[in-house]
Amino acid sequence: MRLERFEGVWTALVTPFDRKGEVDFEGLERNIRFQMDHGANLLPTGTTGESPTLDWREHDRVIAKAVKLAKGKVFVIAGTGSNSTKEAYRGTKHAVEVGAEGALLVDCYYNGPSSLELRTQYYEVIAKAFRKAFVVPYVIPGRTGTKLEVEDLAILHRKYKNVRSVKEATGDLERMARTRNLCGEDFDILSGDDDKTFDMMVRSDIRSSGVVSVMSNIVPGPIGEMVKAIAKKDMERANYLKEVLDPLFKVVTVNTIESYEGFEVPCKFRNPSAIKTMMKGLGMPSGPCRPPLGKMTPKGVEIVRNALKAVYEKDKEILRPIEDFYRVKMEERLANDRYWR
Repeated sequence: MRLERFEGVWTALVTPFDRKGEVDFEGLERNIRFQMDHGANLLPTGTTGESPTLDWREHDRVIAKAVKLAKGKVFVIAGTGSNSTKEAYRGTKHAVEVGAEGALLVDCYYNGPSSLELRTQYYEVIAKAFRKAFVVPYVIPGRTGTKLEVEDLAILHRKYKNVRSVKEATGDLERMARTRNLCGEDFDILSGDDDKTFDMMVRSDIRSSGVVSVMSNIVPGPIGEMVKAIAKKDMERANYLKEVLDPLFKVVTVNTIESYEGFEVPCKFRNPSAIKTMMKGLGMPSGPCRPPLGKMTPKGVEIVRNALKAVYEKDKEILRPIEDFYRVKMEERLANDRYWR
């Protein structure tokens, strides 16, 4: 089995933790098997997997577990990016050695190199060193404070055959159209935002081939079906699935106004807070987020719970695979407050 194109659904796996805050490897294995049963490729140790709070030993073990389970069944691209080229090199070396098909490298956060420096001092270093593995730039300026420009991405693609895809999380559709124009047809654009996937795939000047999805942690099959329906131009089915899944796509990040200490304060609960809250409520291995991420407030929990209820009311079959695999009763899970405290 060989990876030829970046298409379909790649699930940005959550990293489940136990009550002591350690990685729950048994829960991780269950979640991976659920993903593989529904045809999703795997992306461990990304932002959704809380890579900033995993140490490198934990990184290595999570990636090795994913690769071992996926071998011969689905593909694995490991999140090995860093704001240190030396660290990214070390992480990528391990991922490639254990059998990952490649590495997802996020733009270097906080120290904020220029696009030129990102290309020459980071992406090119890794792409040159690991020519037999795919290197996927991950552009998400809202998290990193920097951005690989399209022109530098096109130069990377021109110079290195193993740079043939990008995870696009800028939200800028015109930039994505420019990426298609400059990088050509033998380059794959993956959506990095669940709520942008549909538009990125249907726009003729972007032609995204799939998504690195957060919400596929709970609905890998339906999201995979939506992506395939768009690719086949079965727009009736694609539009239906988009409509049903839309409440989930809107709550990857959750914004609330909270009252405390006499103040009204805006709170932005970023990924993976919402998806982990959902998974815990549905009876899937997830555990808490690691500090500084904490528990969502009751307002935030209600928003994500209502999103799940909306999906269930529209089409009960969408969440049925969770019932079957994890042996839970969906109606009880959604109705009973004790699962959501």
